[in-house]
Amino acid sequence: MNWIDTYFKGDRLIWLAVFMLSIFSLLAVYSSTGTLAYKYHSGNTEYYLFKHGIILVFGFLLMYFAHLVKYTFYMRIAKFALLVVVPLLALTLLGGTNLNDASRWLTLPIINLSFQTSDLAKLALILFVARSLSVKQNNIKDLKTAFIPVILPILIVCGLILPANFSTAAVLFTTCLFLMFVGRIKLKYITALILIAGVCFSMFIGIASVVGFEGRIGTWQKRVENFISGDEEENYQVTQAKIAVATGGIIGKGPGNSTQRNFLPHPYSDFIFAIIVEEYGLLGALVIVTLYILLFYRVVLLVRKSPMAFATLLAIGCCFSLVFQAMINMAVAVNLFPVTG
Repeated sequence: MNWIDTYFKGDRLIWLAVFMLSIFSLLAVYSSTGTLAYKYHSGNTEYYLFKHGIILVFGFLLMYFAHLVKYTFYMRIAKFALLVVVPLLALTLLGGTNLNDASRWLTLPIINLSFQTSDLAKLALILFVARSLSVKQNNIKDLKTAFIPVILPILIVCGLILPANFSTAAVLFTTCLFLMFVGRIKLKYITALILIAGVCFSMFIGIASVVGFEGRIGTWQKRVENFISGDEEENYQVTQAKIAVATGGIIGKGPGNSTQRNFLPHPYSDFIFAIIVEEYGLLGALVIVTLYILLFYRVVLLVRKSPMAFATLLAIGCCFSLVFQAMINMAVAVNLFPVTG
């Protein structure tokens, strides 16, 4: 096992958790996209498998080379990264690819490659907040020098993401709150930020309604109302996901034997956890949840040993964002949380 220690630095259990989650995702995507393959790709069931495999390989390469770089490099590029993503978010909002009243994607010319700018923004903002909090640790309790310079980028970035993607904006905002708590910002300042964000959100909804540019607001409102009322006719996606979970039982139907993948509109993304429970049962769901908990637990153990504030905040911020988003996705799939968008 010496070659593993040579080429893969850090905690082995973190690498193992990431690898296992990737394998699970590969199996789940391949199984859940069979119907879609026949519908859109002439029965080429390997299309989505190959596409997801490329994403996994690319992600592993990024992860591998990123872990070889000294963390201080990320501290140096934090400001630059934020300056890059803010115009990209604005460009996406104004002229991005529109799908279901939401502009979330930018398409690169010539190569015709689309990407979600909010994914870059998440990493850039976490980098910036981690850097800002770490360099201000000596004055971390001060309102002007530590709190105000941090909250403005948070409100700007989350505000640019919000109109098209409420869930991503909410997860990123919560991650920043968590980072501020870990970074020793006073609780009254964190509470103030929550109140400010609430006021800004209310103003956004009010102004959008007045000028007639509601966008996704109607969708958010309808989904929350349907969740509260429990209207099964309106909650078609949730109903199908609940059927998948209920029929999965303890050990599931087995890989590739899902039936609800034929009825769920997005079985490979928004409701993939429901397909996993249907095919692998509660035991499979428990394995997934355990892997995410293990990932977060191991990162917490590592950061407790770190003497550097930036390294601690960066690691815990990235991990919290990943695990929290996964938990929200799972909660939506089992109807513990309203469908976001």
